[in-house]
Amino acid sequence: MHAAHRAEDGVDSRYAWMRLGAAVLLSTIGGVGLWSIVVALPAVQAEFGTARADASLPYTLTTLGFAAGGILMGRLADRFGVMLPVLIGIGALALGYILSAQAGSMGQFAVIHGGLIGLLGACATFGPVVADTSLWFRRRRGFAVSLAASGNYFAGAVWPPLVQAGIASYGWRQTHVMIGIACLVLMLPLAMVLRRPAPRQDAAPAAGRAVPVSPLGLAPNSLQALLAVAGVACCIAMAMPQVHIVAYCSDLGYGPARGAEMLSVMLACGVVSRLSFGAILDRIGSTATLLLSATLQAVALALFLPFDGLVSLYLISGIFGLFQGGIVSTYAVIVRENVPAREVGTRVGIALSATLVGMAIGGWMSGLAFDLTGSYRAAVLNGIAWNTVTIGIAGWLVLRRRTRLAYA
Repeated sequence: MHAAHRAEDGVDSRYAWMRLGAAVLLSTIGGVGLWSIVVALPAVQAEFGTARADASLPYTLTTLGFAAGGILMGRLADRFGVMLPVLIGIGALALGYILSAQAGSMGQFAVIHGGLIGLLGACATFGPVVADTSLWFRRRRGFAVSLAASGNYFAGAVWPPLVQAGIASYGWRQTHVMIGIACLVLMLPLAMVLRRPAPRQDAAPAAGRAVPVSPLGLAPNSLQALLAVAGVACCIAMAMPQVHIVAYCSDLGYGPARGAEMLSVMLACGVVSRLSFGAILDRIGSTATLLLSATLQAVALALFLPFDGLVSLYLISGIFGLFQGGIVSTYAVIVRENVPAREVGTRVGIALSATLVGMAIGGWMSGLAFDLTGSYRAAVLNGIAWNTVTIGIAGWLVLRRRTRLAYA
């Protein structure tokens, strides 16, 4: 009876898949915290009368808050289980959106977004649930983690057109109130699915046995530093299309609605990419998948340089989504493969938070490049340059792993 219960409720079990489904839905709903401001940027900028770089500040603060909060929530998940940070996140999202609707200045709007929606809210539905998912799967870990990490892409596919429609019909303030209420009502029941603790793993080695060595043979802090640099660099590149596509389309005369549609196409394709790369990861390994996806992202980003027609931008948005979607989830799997399970929440939180730092910096840098040059061409070139850093780190990790296997 006890063994049967473990089979039903443990690693790779049916409950693990049900739990994964709840995690994806939570991340999809909570992921509105990163995407609503992208769509609302033109309306907020117009109301408060700010420059493009200043209008990017709420996104930057939200993303930095998300990054710092991901580490905090990861530590809470390691100590108390994933349900506590998720409950905190639900409350913060609801309060943050309702309060942001009352903001009287860009500064107030940015602080509310950064503190409640970023630092305490949306972050709880990403890093902690991705780390938790990695503890519930072994055979299909790459695919499961990639699916969990796809929640923010589902959010990017679902929320932008909804937010744009809300702004067009009710204004950005009333739309924010409705988002806050939706988060509270929809997410609380899903959080109840996560109440069971993760199965025990990585037990201490028996006396006389060596402690297992990680596949890469790197100290956890050294690996963490490398992944942090790679994450920042790849997401500086990723930020230009994802953060500024709506504003870019407005500048080209296509209107914000077209830009919101392109963002949805980009992130819907990103879901396909993330799941596809999850399956690829299970076949070729995490470091090789990181190298492949980072290289493809650079190719896709370069396509924005020669093409700016309406049809071309739709196609390039889809290609960019298909090529770059596999990057972020590989960091979580690399961490899981190389650190003890008791540290996974914190260290996955750090790795994923680094990618959000890159998004925050990249969003601001792209806005600044536009203000200085009057176009996004410099922003694209800047992104490609940073992307080469990630490619270099991924290539070194692949060579190191292969060398260790050759001499094992």
